Amino acid sequence: MYAVIKTGGKQYKVAAGEKIKVEQIAADVGQEIVIDQVLAIGNGDSLTVGTPLVAGASVKATVVSHGKHDKVRIFKMRRRKHYQKHGGHRQCYTELEIGAVGA
Repeated sequence: MYAVIKTGGKQYKVAAGEKIKVEQIAADVGQEIVIDQVLAIGNGDSLTVGTPLVAGASVKATVVSHGKHDKVRIFKMRRRKHYQKHGGHRQCYTELEIGAVGA
């Protein structure tokens, strides 16, 4: 059984036992959270698609850790103008372990 959830402005296909990295969620490590924005639920050949959400569906997940992704290097340059600009960004994430997918 799998579900398509929406969190942090992005959509993820999840199943029980998987670990995913999502945008940072304000929750403590070890805390169980419930994601109720479920867009679709699939079980074998059957697929239930919400309009826009599946009524009564939820996904339970446990917060495993918090962290930052690798640095994304930003380099801007204008040729022949003596302009160079360096920058970087590290996005924060929360790692979740998916527990139960319920309809």
